[in-house]
Amino acid sequence: MTEQEKAAGVVPTPEAAIQKTDRVIIVGNLGRVNQTMLQAMCGAGLEPHKPLDLQDDGKVHRYRVEGDKPGSSNGWYVAHSGPVPAGVFGSWKTGEQHTWRGASSRALTVAEQADARKRMQAMQRAREAELWAVQASVRDKAALLWGRAKPATNDHPYLQKKQVPAIGIRCLRDKLLIPLRDSSGVLHSLQFIGPDGTKRFLSGGRIGGCYCAIGRPRNALLLCEGYATAATVFAATGEATAVAFNAGNLPTVARALRAKFPRLRIVVCADNDAATPGNPGLTKATEAARAVGGFVAVPRFEGVRHGV
Repeated sequence: MTEQEKAAGVVPTPEAAIQKTDRVIIVGNLGRVNQTMLQAMCGAGLEPHKPLDLQDDGKVHRYRVEGDKPGSSNGWYVAHSGPVPAGVFGSWKTGEQHTWRGASSRALTVAEQADARKRMQAMQRAREAELWAVQASVRDKAALLWGRAKPATNDHPYLQKKQVPAIGIRCLRDKLLIPLRDSSGVLHSLQFIGPDGTKRFLSGGRIGGCYCAIGRPRNALLLCEGYATAATVFAATGEATAVAFNAGNLPTVARALRAKFPRLRIVVCADNDAATPGNPGLTKATEAARAVGGFVAVPRFEGVRHGV
């Protein structure tokens, strides 16, 4: 990596990833320096599936990410040229977003610095507008599929395997539908769970701060990552439970629940990922509990060392 690339904040990428950038065609005024943006895209796991004409017009452009299913366009980017080339890219599928900025070969004037800030702000507005449009489309699709689905029954293979009941969820063909709602009850997206336990979300739908509620709050609110865990906890305690869907969403959901139920006790039921470096399940559960003055419940397994 050159000193210029380091100054630009470019993350080093594996040699294999750098070689893959040869499949991408650079057009417009971004020039050779934009190779670092493409390296960053590959390094983040968002390599374009096929040669891509990178446009530097400040608008949101979508593309298929390598490894995604045919016909999808979950990847997106916004880029602009100028004295300091810059861009933002990410995935509607995973919800991730990354920022890239090139290096200037000379000191910028005050006017150029102001122009660069305006361009970055314009890119952010374009990205937010696109995000709103995508999420609105997913909300409509989720409502349509939810309306077509029938109430799930306890004989679904996944529920049978996990030995949990169907509570407030539906089934469409052979897949369970788990609703993702915000604290106002608005349906934003769906999680699909197949008979073999395979899980996926509607691409581009909102996940952050959304959850699936099980039961009505009485004395406490119990927050879990997955549906099977939440249904098990609800059956055992009778207390209202919420599904956050992943560890990273626990703090956001916990804050949303605290805002809605300021006086109820919140207990975060951690997935004890003791075998995973950093134990993300316990780490995020602890963070969520601290954020709302709540408590953490941790499963214990024989012979397993506990702790973050």
